Parts: sequence; structure tokens; C-alpha cells
Amino acid sequence: MSATLSQPRTLPKTAPDTLTRPDVAPTTDGDHERFSHIVRAKDGRGASVIVTEAMVNGTPVEALCGKVWVPSRDPKRYPVCPTCREIAEGMP
Repeated sequence: MSATLSQPRTLPKTAPDTLTRPDVAPTTDGDHERFSHIVRAKDGRGASVIVTEAMVNGTPVEALCGKVWVPSRDPKRYPVCPTCREIAEGMP
């Protein structure tokens, strides 16, 4: 006998097995030319706060090397800009 609209069906009481996969973003063309840049903390706000606010608000930030951009990618995916690193290492 097939189910009809007059015969409601019940769902199983247990959840089905789930497959968990790591969230891995694919690299895109030009990723090999990208760097993570270092932003100077200012006005009592840490650099990570400044970058996060810029990502959310779509506002540009300036790196130690002088690059100005609107952050939009995960900086952990890229090597640190050599110029930013050199400047940061020379800072007190």
C-alpha cells in the first residue's frame, strides 16, 4: 500500500550519519603571487581587529610595505610579504 496525503509518515528518530570534511578552499589563478601583509596596530586597536573590520566594512588598509588594499582572503593561506617582514623585524 502506498502512502497518501491522508496517511502521514513519520521521520526516523535518529539522525543519519554525516560526513565531515575539512573546509579547504581551492587556490585560484594568481594565488602564487599573493602575500599576507602586515598591518600596524593603531589607536589602541590590534592589527587583527583593524583587518577584520576592513574585511567586514570593505574599507582599505595599508600594509607596512605601503600596499593599500581591501582584505578579502584568509592570510594564513599565503606567505608573508618579505618587505613587510623586514620592516616589522626592524621595529621596536
